[in-house]
Amino acid sequence: MIDYEEKYHREKKLADQLMHALAKVADENGHYTHDHSERVALYSMEIAKRMGKSRAEQYEIYQMGLMHDIGKIGIPNEIISKAECLIDEEYTLMKKHPMFGAKILQDISEIPGLAVGARWHHERYDGNGYPDGLKGEAIPEEARIIAIADAYDAMSSERCYQCVMTQKKVRSEIEKGRGTQFDPVIADIFLSIIDEDTKYVLNSEVPTYIIKEYFGKFDD
Repeated sequence: MIDYEEKYHREKKLADQLMHALAKVADENGHYTHDHSERVALYSMEIAKRMGKSRAEQYEIYQMGLMHDIGKIGIPNEIISKAECLIDEEYTLMKKHPMFGAKILQDISEIPGLAVGARWHHERYDGNGYPDGLKGEAIPEEARIIAIADAYDAMSSERCYQCVMTQKKVRSEIEKGRGTQFDPVIADIFLSIIDEDTKYVLNSEVPTYIIKEYFGKFDD
C-alpha cells in the first residue's frame, strides 16, 4: 500500500534539493556570490514573517528568493566571474538576467511566483529599476521583499568593487534608499532586523546554517 504522506514528503524534499542545486549553479559561477541566493531567501522569509504572512507564504517567498538569480545561468561565465568592475557592454548584458530567469521559471505552474521574483527583483520603488521600470506597488510585493534582501546581501558581502561594509554603513544605505530604491514599509521592517542584529550575524562571512539558527528553524 502506498504511503501518500511519505511520498509527498519525499517529493517535496527532492524539489527542495533541486532548487538548492540550481541556486548553487547560479551562485558558484561568481567569485563573490557564494551562498548569496540562500541568504537572500532567508532574509526574504524573515521579512515575510514580520509582515504577518502565513507559513506557506513565508516558504513560497523563501523559494522565490532562492531562485531569484537563476537567470545568471544565461550570462557568459567570463562576465559572471569577472573580478574587476564590468564595462558598460558587460553590465548591459548582466542586466538581462532577470528576463532570462523569468523565462526559465515561467512554466513552473506549481510555484508561479518563482518567475515573479526572478523578473522584478531589480525594480526600484521610484520606477528607475529594470527590466520594466515598474514603480511603487505596481512591483509585486514579493519582488519588493526580495529586492531589499538582495541589496542587503550585496552590501554585506565582499564584491569586486567593495569589501564587506560595516553594519552602520549598510543601515545608512538602506535608510537612504527608503522610498526611492525600496518600498518604505519593507525598508522599515528590514531596518528593525538590522537594529536587532547587534553582533552582525547577517553577513556573507557567517555560514548560512548560523543565519538559519539566528532566525529560528523553519519547518514547512
